Amino acid sequence: HMEEDTGKLTHLEGGGSLVDYNRSGVHRSGVPLLEIVSEPDIHSGEEARAYGLKIRQILRYLGVNSGDMEKGVLRVEPNISLRPLGTIAFGKRTELKNLNSFKALADGSAYEIARQAKILDAGGEVIQETRGWHDAKRITFSQRSKEEAEDYRYFPEPDLPPLQISDEWIVAVGAALPELPDAKITRYQMDYGLSEYDARVLAEEKEVAAWFEEVVAHFSDAKVVANWILNNLFQLMNEHKQAIGEIRVTASGLAELLQLVAANTINNNTAKEVLAEMFVSGESAEAIVAAKGLAQISDETAVSAMITTILDQHSDQVAAYINGKEQLRGWFVGQVMRLSKGKANPALVNKILTEQIEQRRS
Repeated sequence: HMEEDTGKLTHLEGGGSLVDYNRSGVHRSGVPLLEIVSEPDIHSGEEARAYGLKIRQILRYLGVNSGDMEKGVLRVEPNISLRPLGTIAFGKRTELKNLNSFKALADGSAYEIARQAKILDAGGEVIQETRGWHDAKRITFSQRSKEEAEDYRYFPEPDLPPLQISDEWIVAVGAALPELPDAKITRYQMDYGLSEYDARVLAEEKEVAAWFEEVVAHFSDAKVVANWILNNLFQLMNEHKQAIGEIRVTASGLAELLQLVAANTINNNTAKEVLAEMFVSGESAEAIVAAKGLAQISDETAVSAMITTILDQHSDQVAAYINGKEQLRGWFVGQVMRLSKGKANPALVNKILTEQIEQRRS
């Protein structure tokens, strides 16, 4: 439905309402608005919340609305009615307003369902009306009881002729739409082999999805990219309270970091430290690794010498390990990593450690 934002109602605690036609400071009076009406097939407050969140996600993907309920640019006003199980006819409905968050949508709907059920169970009749949601008191309250069509005093606007929309135009617009979230989730699972959960989180926001795909364009292992974004980058974003469009790490910068790990130039633990530095400084991974001397030690002779030193210094632990105390293996690896200041290639350490201990068995 195409409608008009004619003004703002402020409802008073003791009854009555104030009308602001000027919308001072907001300048929205007279601005057209679009009302999306669902089928009456939502059965709980949580379903209503999920429906509202999906609508907001699509609007954001299309770039037509920020979806910020607290700013009034998106409103959700559920109409609620109950009926006995197995019946077809709808009961008297109430419409909820004053919902400024999706949590309020779920909570207000749940309260109103319970309120109507209590009335009907007691043999009463629900009044068809508009009710507001009082967030602090967690209750709904009556606002307006005139809810029949004639009460709204509809009349045609002569300056607005009927808008004729052809099926061809609808098809053309549909074909021009960008890839929407559900299609993107399916593609991430099919093309990249991501789990449904990972695909859903990455596709939640259009900007994050685009950033993820840009990293994959430079570093093709999508599962590794997804893991680093979901577990490491998101953690830094939460700590610094920054959105994807505000961070100093670029998509190509993360790809460069992952290439250093893949090439065994640095290990995963060092890479996490480098990413944290990139997040703050905006420097490239290569520059940070070079400046701080973080490159991984992958020279077999150097790693072998460190392992020999550790085993020579801890002969009692070597004997215990050979006699079956295999949990000491992790301790040996830790000692080598400490000696190398975290730079030794872990895979190489494990390989040479196995070789040297086998030599000492004989």
